[in-house]
Amino acid sequence: MKTVLVIDDDIHIGNLLEEALRGEGYGVFRAYSGTEALLLLSKTAPDLILLDLMLPGLSGEEILPRINGVPVIVVSAKADVDDKVKLLLGGAADYVTKPFQVRELLARISARLRENGSAASSRLQYDGLILDTDTHGVTANGTQVRLTRTEYAILKLLIGNPGQVISKSRLLEDISDDTPDCTESSLKIHVSNLRRKLREASGKDYIEAVWGIGFKLR
Repeated sequence: MKTVLVIDDDIHIGNLLEEALRGEGYGVFRAYSGTEALLLLSKTAPDLILLDLMLPGLSGEEILPRINGVPVIVVSAKADVDDKVKLLLGGAADYVTKPFQVRELLARISARLRENGSAASSRLQYDGLILDTDTHGVTANGTQVRLTRTEYAILKLLIGNPGQVISKSRLLEDISDDTPDCTESSLKIHVSNLRRKLREASGKDYIEAVWGIGFKLR
């Protein structure tokens, strides 16, 4: 099931959108402020976001640059062309002016999700972590994380097997083509550095060492 995050403090409009989206088979999350939206995005990764601009606390313009890897359709009463151009150039996938026709908005959502389908297939996600296998980019709760080649290979294997304990021998074997310089003695150092970088970016300790066996994502 595709999921959509509706970020709008107008309860009536939010209810209208949720009812229409659920009627089309989408799962729906709701956030009523920019701060609440960022907190929710740190815990889950929706397939698409509907973003109002005039929000309490952080505005839509302020949180848009902090959203990574998820298509955003701005739904706003601001109709000025300069506003639209600025937001589209700033990362929005589309812009719909309030008041809107529900059928048109649903069609735009469907189109954006189709366009994003191939991109989504290149992304591995786990609890706020997003790893793009095309660009080799990694974000943790929306923060870009710079990894070495070996660290990236380790994370890719772990995130592709969430919850499973990956033995040290399997880790070394599976990443050997990408990182032939990684040895059993250096593996612990690479994992430790990876854990530190992810923790600094997100505040979470994602990787757990299973004594005598290997590692897994928490």
